[in-house]
Amino acid sequence: MDSSKHTELANHAWSVADLLRGDYKQSDYGKVILPFTVLRRLECVLEPTRDVVAAEAAKYKELEGFNADSFLRKASGHSFYNTSTLTLKKIAADQHTAADNLRIYMAAFSQNAREVLETYEFGQHVKKLADAGLLYQVIGKFTDLDLHPERVSNHNMGYVFEELIRRFAEQSNETAGEHFTPREVIKLMVNLLIAPDGDALTLPGTVRTVMDPACGTGGMLSAADDFIKKFNEDADVELYGQELNPESWAICRSDLMIKGQDPENVAPGNSFNNDGHGRRRFDYLLANPPFGVEWKKVKEDVEYEHKTLGEAGRFAAGLPRINDGSLLFLQHMISKMKPVDAQGKGGSRIAIVFNGSPLFTGAAGSGESEIRRWILENDWLEAIVALPDQLFYNTGISTYFWILTNRKSPDHKGKVVLLDARDQWVKMRKSLGDKRKELGDGANGRPDHIGDITRLYGEAVNAARDENHPMHAKVKVFDNEAFGYQRITVERPLKLRFEVTEETLTALAAAKPVQKLADADAFVGAVRTLLGSSWATKSEAFVAMKDAVVAAGLLWPSGAPFAKAMREAVGVRDPEGEVQRVKGEPEPDADLRDFENVPLGEDVEEYLKREVLPHVPDAWIDHAKTKTGYEIPFTRHFYVYEPPRPLAEIDAELKALEAEIQGLLGEVTE
Repeated sequence: MDSSKHTELANHAWSVADLLRGDYKQSDYGKVILPFTVLRRLECVLEPTRDVVAAEAAKYKELEGFNADSFLRKASGHSFYNTSTLTLKKIAADQHTAADNLRIYMAAFSQNAREVLETYEFGQHVKKLADAGLLYQVIGKFTDLDLHPERVSNHNMGYVFEELIRRFAEQSNETAGEHFTPREVIKLMVNLLIAPDGDALTLPGTVRTVMDPACGTGGMLSAADDFIKKFNEDADVELYGQELNPESWAICRSDLMIKGQDPENVAPGNSFNNDGHGRRRFDYLLANPPFGVEWKKVKEDVEYEHKTLGEAGRFAAGLPRINDGSLLFLQHMISKMKPVDAQGKGGSRIAIVFNGSPLFTGAAGSGESEIRRWILENDWLEAIVALPDQLFYNTGISTYFWILTNRKSPDHKGKVVLLDARDQWVKMRKSLGDKRKELGDGANGRPDHIGDITRLYGEAVNAARDENHPMHAKVKVFDNEAFGYQRITVERPLKLRFEVTEETLTALAAAKPVQKLADADAFVGAVRTLLGSSWATKSEAFVAMKDAVVAAGLLWPSGAPFAKAMREAVGVRDPEGEVQRVKGEPEPDADLRDFENVPLGEDVEEYLKREVLPHVPDAWIDHAKTKTGYEIPFTRHFYVYEPPRPLAEIDAELKALEAEIQGLLGEVTE
């Protein structure tokens, strides 16, 4: 079926909008059109076995408490059924009974089909349409829509439904941004995810499972299905998903149902605290999770799994900050990779869309850094692809594909590809929300960005090695360890001189150990007699102050807290002062403490000797505080220095602008 046929069928369904205008807001048309399209498709699919199922249902009805579900599915030949002899045509024939008969018809569906329609809040819309006198007209419109399988295959029905989803999404930028990923972005993502397996997909008897843990309306799952079928139309592709938003979940489930997939493979709920697919593993996993979404609502469950289940759970590597759950999605997906056997068979591939934050957010030892470390040290990260900004409906920020696998090809083992596709875009004729750019697909004389990026990805390692490759500058390949670093703590000794001034006396009077003295004011007064005095060493200062206190008839308190308070009050930092020591070792000065990131594998003492000691000879590394971190500074690796323009050129431009302004002012004053 060609695209014009898909559009024709979608236009027929969407023509119901003419009836809804006035009673429904434009952005709500889809809430009627989508479930009715699902209902009509289900009816057309079930038509050949309708009478057989009705007879079978009547037979089992007499058996009280008997669950005939599996028998009725078998009779229908599908994963769903309807036990009624009603049809939409019969229901539309009498407008007075249409609402009641439609409810009876709905109740006769199997639970999995009923759940989808209930999530659309179909019952409420039936009532609203009936009250407006529109129900029988709407039903009548859909009885004329021929969606029988011999006319519209499951695959082509998917295209029709996706066209309706797209129209529904475009009615509102808010809806589009939240639930709809641009088609060209999905296409490129699926290419990079699945294309490397092209040869294997052509084999007879190919079976592949695909899962999206934040599947929205199911666009990515559908695209993955299409891609695999292009390689092998006889391949058995099983689609799985999970979605938090009830409406999006219903749309996705409907889409899979009308394509002949098992609708129960799409689970509702939050993937973090209610994993809808348990211990199941998949061949391909892909997702475009919400950017920067907080996970506060599931914090307790996620932290419990992290602390209690450890390696047996999904989040053992670490937890990101509470306001961005992106890396939780990735850990969840990694937990669903198939293991690789001793012969190198099995394994999975993952593709996920992120903003820039997961690349570098979090210092060494943080949850984010530990997750990156876990991924890289397990050699799962195959590539990161930088995309143009302004590609998505609800954000103009730059985005990245992360591609992961636990079965890397030999030339990728131990390596990560960075591919810069930020300049691969064309400007849209008309913006949609924040989306002002799109990836060209080669159609109608447009650039083929999707094809070019896909081809470059396939030859990335060679392109990075070959300086003569036309896209050499757009690809870089690094060893996994290149993204690791040791965060060292560089200490310098605390150096003090000691003096009694108005400032140090104020500090002394405010010190808690001094305030606790019974004669605190007299104690400070005794030290005041030394006003203007200074000493090079702590011992000299303490002897002088002790003598002054004793001369005033007071006792010199003992104890470490008092001694520390005295030193902090009268001690003043001085680069030439006395080095303070603790158990014979120099005491570090917290104010002079510094941190350095040393590339993983480099000797930190050699680094200190080369980079630090020439400037501060008395520095040292506190090895107990050294942490290993990982970050992926993508932009830094592709930075190209652009020298500033010559001053003469800038000056000439300014003079030209001044002349232009003077000319305009002259015209105004005439």
